[in-house]
Amino acid sequence: MSEQTEHNQDPDARVKEELPIVSHLIELRSRVLKSVVAILAIFLCLFYFANDIYAFISEPLRVYLPEGTSMIATEVASPFLTPFKLTIVLAIFMSMPFTLHQAWSFISPGMYSREKRLAVPILVSSVVLFYAGMAFAYYVVFPLVFSFFTSVAPEGVNIMTDINKYLDFVLKLFFAFGMAFEIPVATFLLISSGATTVESLTSKRPYIIVGCFLFGMLLTPPDVISQALLAFPMWLLFEIGILLSRLNRKNRTKEANDNEEATDVDEDTNEVDKDSNEKG
Repeated sequence: MSEQTEHNQDPDARVKEELPIVSHLIELRSRVLKSVVAILAIFLCLFYFANDIYAFISEPLRVYLPEGTSMIATEVASPFLTPFKLTIVLAIFMSMPFTLHQAWSFISPGMYSREKRLAVPILVSSVVLFYAGMAFAYYVVFPLVFSFFTSVAPEGVNIMTDINKYLDFVLKLFFAFGMAFEIPVATFLLISSGATTVESLTSKRPYIIVGCFLFGMLLTPPDVISQALLAFPMWLLFEIGILLSRLNRKNRTKEANDNEEATDVDEDTNEVDKDSNEKG
C-alpha cells in the first residue's frame, strides 16, 4: 500500500522536497568557492613579497646565528618552494575571517536567535585568539627557543639551519599556539552546551594541567622550553574559560529570574483585571 502511495505521489511534490537540499548544496558550493577565491587573491597579492615575508619569519633565528654563518638551502628547489609554501599558508591564515564569515552565513539561517547572539562573539574571539597565539609564538617563544638552541651548540659545530626545516618548525609552533589559544572558547562551548559543568571541570583541574603538558609535548618540537611555553598558557587560558563560563551562568540565571518575576507580575495583573470585571 505504501509503495503504491509513493508511486502515485505527484512528481512535482517530490521535486519540491528535493529542491531545498539541492539549493543548500548549491549555496555550500558557492561559499566554498568564494573562500577559495579569497585565498587565491590574497596569495597573488603576497607572492611578490614572498622572500621579504620569509625574511621576517626567519628573523628570530637569524639574529642569534653566530657571526659568519647563515641559513642554507639543501635542496635545489628550496629557495623558491619554501617562500612559496609560506605564502600559501599565510594566505590561508589571513583569509580565516572571510572563510568563517562564509561558514556563518551558511549555517546562521538554521539557528535560533539566542544561538546567533552567542555565535558572533565566539567566531570573532576565535579568530582574535588564534592570531594572538601566533603573535605570542613569534614575539615571545621564538626568541627564547632560538636563543637557547644557538647558545648550547657544541664547540666546533657551525649552526646553519636549512630554510625548509626552519619553516616546518615554525609553522608547527604557529599552529600549536594558535590552537592552544582557542581553549577559552572550547571550554565556554562545552559548558554552555551542557556537555560538562564548571564544577566538573574545576574538580578535574589536576588532570587538566597534566593534559596541558602532554599536549604541549605532542604539539611542539621535542624540547622542554617549547613544551613549557605552550603548557602554561594553555592552563591559564583554561582558567579564563572557566571564569567566563561562571559569568555567563550568572547572567543566564539573572535573566531567568527576571523573566519569572515579569511572568508573575503579568499573572497578578490579569487576576486583578478579571476580578474587577466580575465585580463590574
